[in-house]
Amino acid sequence: MGEIAKMKDKVENTNSRHEENNSVPTSELLTEQELIRYLRIPEISRAKNHHFVIENLKRLRNLPRIHICSKPLYPIKAIRKWIDQQIVSGKE
Repeated sequence: MGEIAKMKDKVENTNSRHEENNSVPTSELLTEQELIRYLRIPEISRAKNHHFVIENLKRLRNLPRIHICSKPLYPIKAIRKWIDQQIVSGKE
């Protein structure tokens, strides 16, 4: 097997592993469901409807998003920056 074919297989295998465990986004723009998994909302929230958690974060914490074809998408770089901005010190 040539080097290019080996590299292609490695990339495809890495992408499938990421898609299976949902831990690493595979796109620069996340859908709401991908964002819910990325923020681990099912693990940390008691809310039955995770969409409401995202809506609250948009309203109360200025969760970054863009709209394409009337659908909200969440740029991963902006989400990571937003997460860093949400960190509070223990002095409060």
